[in-house]
Amino acid sequence: MRIEPLRWWQIDEVLAIEADLFGLEQWSAAMFWNELANGQYYLVATGDQGEILGYAGLAVQPPDEAWVQNIAVRRDAQRRGIGRTLLEALLAEATRRGVRKVLLEVAVDNGPAQKLYGAYGFEAVGLRRGYYQPSNTDALVMMRHDD
Repeated sequence: MRIEPLRWWQIDEVLAIEADLFGLEQWSAAMFWNELANGQYYLVATGDQGEILGYAGLAVQPPDEAWVQNIAVRRDAQRRGIGRTLLEALLAEATRRGVRKVLLEVAVDNGPAQKLYGAYGFEAVGLRRGYYQPSNTDALVMMRHDD
């Protein structure tokens, strides 16, 4: 597996993963294009044949805050440490940029993701009711603060 920057020509492959994992709540191509155009930090995990196994994004808000925009791993590649590796890469970039506070939103019913984030020092700090649409699922806001 390799971790490398997301390139515009990989967006279609990312969208297929989005559709499978998130259905009606998936991000659109325009949303990914906008993230890349605005210089956000996006990575892909690729397999031996160059296929995308997962992706992740980080939006840095100077001077010292960042938001994990998404972390997603293809269903047939889950439980192999890819999400953990992508999260570690995002956190390393945040540290490199001097970010002290990293936040994210995660569905309240996504226990495995919450457990992963908790293992990296993220703690629940808030709740956004009905955040995910159209399912109206609540989002747990989690934060990690480096002292």
